[in-house]
Amino acid sequence: MKKPIGTTAKTGEKCPESGTWEVTTNPSTTAPIAKTNVMPPYRNQAVTWRLKSYA
Repeated sequence: MKKPIGTTAKTGEKCPESGTWEVTTNPSTTAPIAKTNVMPPYRNQAVTWRLKSYA
């Protein structure tokens, strides 16, 4: 079963769902991340990512 849009994951956690993820803080960015990949840092900082759309 797919995780709902809006699901969050932090840097270092395994990605719970393949799709386009967006950083929740400013400045923000989006990135395509595949399920089970490790959520990356942004600008060398640990961040929270939010699932924006499915892959």
